[in-house]
Amino acid sequence: MSSNIVIALAGNPNAGKTTLFNRLTGARQHVGNYPGITVDRKEGLVNYRNIDLTIVDLPGTYSLTAYSVEELVARDFLVNERPEVVINIVDASNLERNLYLTTQFLELGVPLVIALNMIDVAKDRGISVKAEQLESLLGVPVVPIIARSGQGTDELLQRSYEIASSPQTWEPLVISYGDDLDATIMHLVNDIERDQFLTATYPSRFTALKYLENDEQIVAKGRDEHPEIAEDMENDVQQVSEHMVKTLDVYPEAIIADHRYGFLKAILRDGVVTHAFDTDRLYTSDRIDKVTTNRLMGPAIMLLVLFGLYHITFSWSELPVSWMEQLFAMMADTVDRFMAEGPLKSLIISGVIDGVGGVLGFVPLIMLMFFGIAILEDSGYLARVAYMMDRIFRTFGLHGSSVMPFIVSGGIAGGCAVPGVMATRTLRSPKERMATLLTVPFMNCGAKIPVLALLIGAFFTEQKALFMFLFTMLAWVVALFAAKFLRLTFLRGEPTPFVMELPPYRFPTMRGLLIHTWERTWQYIKKAGSVILGISVLLWAMMTYPGLPEEQLASLAEERNHLLQSYPVSVQQELSTNIIVSESARTLQKRVANLDKYQAELELKNSLAGRIGLSFEPVSQLAGFDWRTNISLIGGFAAKEVIVSTLGIAYSMGETDVEEATSLGQRLKKSPNWNRVVAVSVLVFIMFYAPCFVTVICIARESSWRWAAFSMGFNTLFAFGLATLVYQVGMYMGLG
Repeated sequence: MSSNIVIALAGNPNAGKTTLFNRLTGARQHVGNYPGITVDRKEGLVNYRNIDLTIVDLPGTYSLTAYSVEELVARDFLVNERPEVVINIVDASNLERNLYLTTQFLELGVPLVIALNMIDVAKDRGISVKAEQLESLLGVPVVPIIARSGQGTDELLQRSYEIASSPQTWEPLVISYGDDLDATIMHLVNDIERDQFLTATYPSRFTALKYLENDEQIVAKGRDEHPEIAEDMENDVQQVSEHMVKTLDVYPEAIIADHRYGFLKAILRDGVVTHAFDTDRLYTSDRIDKVTTNRLMGPAIMLLVLFGLYHITFSWSELPVSWMEQLFAMMADTVDRFMAEGPLKSLIISGVIDGVGGVLGFVPLIMLMFFGIAILEDSGYLARVAYMMDRIFRTFGLHGSSVMPFIVSGGIAGGCAVPGVMATRTLRSPKERMATLLTVPFMNCGAKIPVLALLIGAFFTEQKALFMFLFTMLAWVVALFAAKFLRLTFLRGEPTPFVMELPPYRFPTMRGLLIHTWERTWQYIKKAGSVILGISVLLWAMMTYPGLPEEQLASLAEERNHLLQSYPVSVQQELSTNIIVSESARTLQKRVANLDKYQAELELKNSLAGRIGLSFEPVSQLAGFDWRTNISLIGGFAAKEVIVSTLGIAYSMGETDVEEATSLGQRLKKSPNWNRVVAVSVLVFIMFYAPCFVTVICIARESSWRWAAFSMGFNTLFAFGLATLVYQVGMYMGLG
């Protein structure tokens, strides 16, 4: 600890800061000027426990963004002088406005004590503030005082001295600013930390925020010290600003301000104080929230919104999805007609068209789902969902801030586990963070949606929206119980307080909705055209080679020739010209097709992938998985979308109806190895087994390879056990 303890007084103008300064220091103060600036610098001494404390009265300011000389002076003093503690004087009668500066102190990470001043004035206005609750939610000491009379100042000095005497670590608060800005902030922070850009002065996230707020002083400082890096930073921020103006018709600084006020709004309504917000927009949001976040009506509205999203998605996408299936079926038929038999033809039809086409066929459904999610995000409703879910999360040992990582990972549907895992950085408690990090992959991410859509569409045609809704609820329930198990075993500990920022409601713009929808859909298409294509070709090769021995192929060819020669020449000619007229030709066609199917199945079983799938079948049959399904599930370790493409390949090799091209869903429905119970068992396993490879790497980076390995092993064993239970009970009850 420094022998000279410096305490800074900071707060809004007219919050009583100067009154407190005079009360604490009395005659032991002097006034000077900051170098080169006309703003007064007031310092004084106060004797506490026979120790002289230096009190510095900073200029009154509303923000730490340098819009004025006062704000620049206050911020520069904090980051350059680094006082042992900052006393933030807050007007209790105007709490929301004053706490806006507090959020920035917390984001800067300064050691903070809040002096809740003018509690007598607040009481006269009918405002009751619970200091203990505010302290719990903000995580810093809060001391009620009346600076004018000196009430509470002794406790204030005591709490300040305790903070100043403890080891000094600046721990910046992380506030979420919505998906678009959070992703940008994370990108900027990575660049800042990599290049050590202004990190000697400011925390990296604070610098990123100031660039987004277009803070002229920090931008100029960056240009002076690191011109090339600063140029890249400014270009990144410029792109984000243009994007947000196009999509939301606002600049990043407005979004940041809204989310900070939303953060404060959540604090004030969480048992701290009843307070009317200044702006009409926030006041209107309050009135809407009385209904949408009501303890009884709120959850009912949330479930109706979710079910409505799935109903619209499936009903409106049914026709365009069928068109896409017909398109890929036509492409396969065209290739089949005009290409000679051989490995290349098999690669194009089974590896590319049936593999990638199975994933791309769901693009219309994915687009509609992303459009619905964009409406919920841009309107501000998703934040309300998180706020309501906090009550449930606490029961399962999770933090309320865990809600957003779950939603980002696909809690509503269509997210991704990778940003969900990264979003857990906002959690302060290491154990709550780890429990959240390990369970967010249970959500139905965008990669799982094609699999859900495929199997639900094939086996539950009349109730697609209902089953999609039920499987989404299942994901939440299982994730929460898994989190509870982890919190009771490997990650025991008490839950920490929660504050959920509630940004004001907005009317989404059509342009913004379309841009958000297209951006996500394009990512899905690019993944299908790159990663999924590559894996599909690799799996096709694994399902094709080494093939059957020459002797067995010769035997099958001889059997085929013998079959053909057993029919008259005229019937053989009908078959060769594909103009089937007679009943004998139809019979021959079916017998030849069955023989071809038998050969294709033998070839697939003898392939590398087939041998792997067969080796797992004695165990996987407990859950109803045949060897073909095993192949697709192994491919799903790389990426969950691959499951659809692999099923398409596996069930196109010898499973296609000879009379008409059918969709993958129809082929599965006709297969003797599939039924409704098997479909549910497979879905349960896919939803909960090991995360995709990219997510595993992300988990390792955010924690360790030990936890990443645990995630793969624990999730897979748990998923297989649950799938086995579903299959065995379902078949016992005769539901198959």
